[in-house]
Amino acid sequence: MSKRSRKSPSAEPKRQKLRDIFVPRPFAGLADEPEWIALRELVPAASAPLRLAPEYAQRYGDRPVLLATVLPMAWPAMTKPDGRVFIGLQRHVQSGDVSRDVAVALLRGLETEPGGTVSVPALPGEGPRLQDVLADGPLDITVHDGFEFWLDDDAGDDPNVAASLERANASIYPTVRLAAARAAYWCRVPEKAHVRWVLPEDEDTALDALARLAAAGELLLGDGTRLAGMFRAHGLLVPVWDLPHDPPAEDWEAPAADFAKRYGDAAAVTEPLSGTERRARQGLLGRQITLR
Repeated sequence: MSKRSRKSPSAEPKRQKLRDIFVPRPFAGLADEPEWIALRELVPAASAPLRLAPEYAQRYGDRPVLLATVLPMAWPAMTKPDGRVFIGLQRHVQSGDVSRDVAVALLRGLETEPGGTVSVPALPGEGPRLQDVLADGPLDITVHDGFEFWLDDDAGDDPNVAASLERANASIYPTVRLAAARAAYWCRVPEKAHVRWVLPEDEDTALDALARLAAAGELLLGDGTRLAGMFRAHGLLVPVWDLPHDPPAEDWEAPAADFAKRYGDAAAVTEPLSGTERRARQGLLGRQITLR
């Protein structure tokens, strides 16, 4: 019997494999989980300063970090000559764990010389997430009318930058952050307006609460409104109401506050759904789509 030649396991180089792991609620554990989702999925132009956890602040110093909904060319990160680091939430390339994606972009930005180009891998592999890297707390969000916050003082002299900025600004619909509830945003599109609210409770609790309100006829924000449907985004529900086009955002603060109170009361109920409420729940499920 002939012997087959065998190669030693050490004779062939090992290939490093990066597995993409899907995390359905990547922002869970952050104090402002719904706002992170809103900035990622709903808001065109907004920013918020970020603070590093003590371990990372000691390692990287006090370079200012700014979270942005989106950066030029949907870059994951960019650095400024004065040392600032900008991090983008809305980007073209992403893995199954958005928190890890943003964390690695942040760390790569901090490791890049001021003004240099930030190199970020498509699949970041294992490592710290936002929950590890940041000093957690509520986001101090500024909603912008345009993307001028990208620019340095002299950047407007570059015609390419000016053209890019003009295109980006042309894509923005008017958007206002409501005071009635965190992660609730009004926007106006050409034919109507909307309120979109990222609910803070887990999906089952939120859906049960909405079903109770639907069965009681308390799901609307007022006359001329309707529930258009719901998104499921990063593990949380986002109901969307159609509104009349003309009334400004401030006219919807009181109706949104009233609804937030009704919703909070419904979410606190622990009894099983009634038959009517179960049917309402099924109807809501039929009007739900998944974004992420």
